[in-house]
Amino acid sequence: MTIVLEKLNYAILAAVILAVIVLLGVSGGNIDTMAVAVWLHVVSGVLWIGLLWYFNLVQIPTMPKIPAELKPAVGKFIAPSALFWFRYGALATVITGLAVAGHKGYLPQALTFMDGFVTIGVGMYLALIMAFNVWFIIWPNQKIALGIVEADADAKAKAARTAMLASRTNTVLSLAMLYCMVAQNIAGK
Repeated sequence: MTIVLEKLNYAILAAVILAVIVLLGVSGGNIDTMAVAVWLHVVSGVLWIGLLWYFNLVQIPTMPKIPAELKPAVGKFIAPSALFWFRYGALATVITGLAVAGHKGYLPQALTFMDGFVTIGVGMYLALIMAFNVWFIIWPNQKIALGIVEADADAKAKAARTAMLASRTNTVLSLAMLYCMVAQNIAGK
């Protein structure tokens, strides 16, 4: 078992195998595709929002405390990798969320705030705003701030601040968005 836990790819594969075993076991072999779609939406959302909170609760507040000679390790290795998973977690969350809403038949009603779908509609729009921030504000500015795109020191500082403010905006929106998702799910839609 140690070899499985020592290698990330093996641990992820083990997690997927265990999830499939549980899925097949609890479903009696009759796979509920909607349950799988919702599960993928939740897994994607946990990845996305978990990294959002990591950036805002851990990385951003800790960076000023890191000695200057150690900061390049974060900027060149940790942040780019975390931002990759952050971006694609956001994309997967949006795609799976829209797929679930479409498959359940309430996508137009939610997007137009029809009666009974206002809560999920608000949650969906908050998530779409947040995903927009990730792809079109945070990521382009982080590329500049991290030196992935060539820029002078002033441009890097400005880009870092812009990315941080957009990330903080997403943090502010995240709790309301999560409430809307949970509340609508409890309401049975």
